[in-house]
Amino acid sequence: MLDAAVAVSALLALAWFTGGQAALGRIDPALALPWLALVWVPLALVQNHRVPAKAGTHHPPVPNSTGRRWAPTFAGEHGFFHTMILLLLAQAILALMLAGQMPWAQLALVGVGAALAAWLATRLARWRAGRAMRGIAALLLIGAWFGGSHLLLATLYRTPPAAGAPVTMLTGLPLRWSADGGMAAMIAEGANDDPALRRIEAAGPVRLIDSLIDHPPAPGGTLFLAHPRALAPRELVAVDAFVRGGGRAVILADALSGWPARHPLGDPRNPPVTSLLTPLLDHWGVTLGAAPTGEGRPLAADVEGARLRLFSAGRFERFPAACRAHAGGRIVHCRIGGGEAWLIGDADLLFAPLWQPAPGWAAHLRRADTMEWLAARLWPAAPRAILRPIWIRAIEQAGE
Repeated sequence: MLDAAVAVSALLALAWFTGGQAALGRIDPALALPWLALVWVPLALVQNHRVPAKAGTHHPPVPNSTGRRWAPTFAGEHGFFHTMILLLLAQAILALMLAGQMPWAQLALVGVGAALAAWLATRLARWRAGRAMRGIAALLLIGAWFGGSHLLLATLYRTPPAAGAPVTMLTGLPLRWSADGGMAAMIAEGANDDPALRRIEAAGPVRLIDSLIDHPPAPGGTLFLAHPRALAPRELVAVDAFVRGGGRAVILADALSGWPARHPLGDPRNPPVTSLLTPLLDHWGVTLGAAPTGEGRPLAADVEGARLRLFSAGRFERFPAACRAHAGGRIVHCRIGGGEAWLIGDADLLFAPLWQPAPGWAAHLRRADTMEWLAARLWPAAPRAILRPIWIRAIEQAGE
């Protein structure tokens, strides 16, 4: 059991410090998967080096320094079983204590991965080859396991694209053609869309428009107003009629946006400093207040099991009884007529540094569920990822 405790402790430490759990605020058991071979292989090599030879072989047993023969405590069947049970039990307890949930799918994945890694490590340890050859094979196995595990996790955490009616998107944020220097620079750089727009378009069909009069929302689709510029009265009426008629809207309305301005102060190409949707919100009985003093920093909020990262988000100070508040009033979900609207008091929700994983392909190492949560609001019938992050519980958590 001592070997099992050492192996489990090493795996938990690797997952916490280098696997991303501590840095991301997550307790996902699956983040231990890439490190299984790094622990399993060296232990199997060391312990099997002193396993007594089987009867009928020409390899004599190797005694240890005390004259006793080592048993295959780790690489053997019983040793592996104890190690795997201890690992899964420790991860389950941590998930319950820190996240309040039991991640059955992730525990099953780690269990299967642990069995496969132990089997490969044992075969390698019993391979009758020179020390140098086994060392090279061990390094190759550890490297291949590490890379393959990350690719597998990136696939399991990735949300498949949605189908159906397109989302109609109107925004005043610099998400498309964000190159500086005018048309010449745009032509020279080519498409230079913001990461948020690329993620939204990858999540499902999108129509990016500049007028609701010329391009009304698609029937059955969602209207996405992402901190737009001032809308004409006819457009405000169209939004209200769409929602009350059974439509669905997601609206980012920031009282004081922190989105970086790329042009001089007052340049109309900059995003609106404050929300220009007050007439619409007033008509719905909603009042957006400024962010509390001292909140000019990223913070985390849990909304319906998803972790969002906000920045200086405004609070909705007044809203009808048909609305449900989340994240301390920074987000409200309202039933309006026959439809519904999600109101988010933060346009910086889309700002890539707040949610983008590093590296960009590693969806399983994301620091927030922002884009996944937003996609589920824009396309409610969209498929879900096989695995999702297990966030350490927090109502509001100060960011970095």
